[in-house]
Amino acid sequence: MEMNTLEYVHKLTDEIVRLRRQIHQNPELSFEEYETSNLVYEHLSNIEGMQVEKGVGIETDVVGTLSRGKGPTVAIRADMDALPIFETTNHSFPSNNQGVMHACGHDAHTAIALSVASILGDIWKTTDIEGTVKFIFQPAEENTDAFGKTGSPYLIEAGALKDVDSIIALHMDPEHEVGTIRIHDGYSMANVDVFKAKILGTGGHGAYPHLGTDPIWMLGPVMQSLHGIVSRSISPLDAAVISIGEIKAGSASNIIPNEVFLQGTLRSYTPEVRIELEQRLEKAFSIVEAFGGSYELEVTHGEPALYNDPLVNSALKDVVSNLYPTMNILDIPFGLGGEDFSHMTKTVPGSMVFLGCSIPDGVKRDLHTPIFDIDERCLPIGVAILTQTLLNYLLGIAQLPQSFLNNENEAVQLEGGR
Repeated sequence: MEMNTLEYVHKLTDEIVRLRRQIHQNPELSFEEYETSNLVYEHLSNIEGMQVEKGVGIETDVVGTLSRGKGPTVAIRADMDALPIFETTNHSFPSNNQGVMHACGHDAHTAIALSVASILGDIWKTTDIEGTVKFIFQPAEENTDAFGKTGSPYLIEAGALKDVDSIIALHMDPEHEVGTIRIHDGYSMANVDVFKAKILGTGGHGAYPHLGTDPIWMLGPVMQSLHGIVSRSISPLDAAVISIGEIKAGSASNIIPNEVFLQGTLRSYTPEVRIELEQRLEKAFSIVEAFGGSYELEVTHGEPALYNDPLVNSALKDVVSNLYPTMNILDIPFGLGGEDFSHMTKTVPGSMVFLGCSIPDGVKRDLHTPIFDIDERCLPIGVAILTQTLLNYLLGIAQLPQSFLNNENEAVQLEGGR
């Protein structure tokens, strides 16, 4: 089956590249993926036996399902949205939507998942393989709506992961060249929290600072305390970051303002460190009370940390080693960026891998930059890995997560909270 998978992928390579370029030229922002979702819906609808739903949780999501007989239910997820960035690449298929760009590889993710669906559709017709495969094409990974939610929670709430025993996804990795893949057990991307705060004083005339309380003066010890939290209060063995992104105060050279506004981000891996960062943040701002000031602090919790299930990773590693014996598998986390796929792996056992895609010319084309681009040789590799992993689950080659085994025994399914 593995050799057949590579043969399928080889025959489809030109189509994978064409799809990626078509999607790249027509990027759409979060919650606005109308053309992209139409393309996905049409592609899936042309696969014999594929049941296709649109608008399961959000207007622009698409879910395709292949199902026959008994067996596990496995899923892959691909995100579809782009970013508000002016593209400055020099390739022949730049964005046609000025100021919007696929700068995070979602064009590649979507093209890869569509190609996996095509291959499995062909296999479905020529074999009696049993089980269920869901192809989840998710809008709005990059941004939140008016309710502070990205696309993933909406799909989960709508039941897209109901009965799913394992879910996998991949992400482009411009830090490594083609031939490298990062597969990391446990927490691999960060909890993403945002804080907004005000330091409050009385303000006053710049010539008479002794007559009031100065929030700008209070900002000094607060900043020192904030930047000391990670270096002096959190264990060096724990991943954690506090960054200040904005400070606003004042309106004139001779007026001491009555408040200073700050906002920033908190990043962490474990639930324990996430809680500790918030508690330490509160203490840092409370310093102003000793100087006659007060403060307001609001923390908004975003995506949870991405948790990669070790058993799912084991299935992925086996596939990589068998299909590409010389591929370099790196067991290192993906950094302190956020990824809303984390909602899904918190709900059912799953994993995301980072697939090397950098162009080997010495130019850094980082995610979320105007020059981001990929070495398209990574595309068929991603298709082959995802396809074979799904097949291995259906064929009983890969060990299923415990939730499926419990379902088979009519026991209570394990919950996801990690």
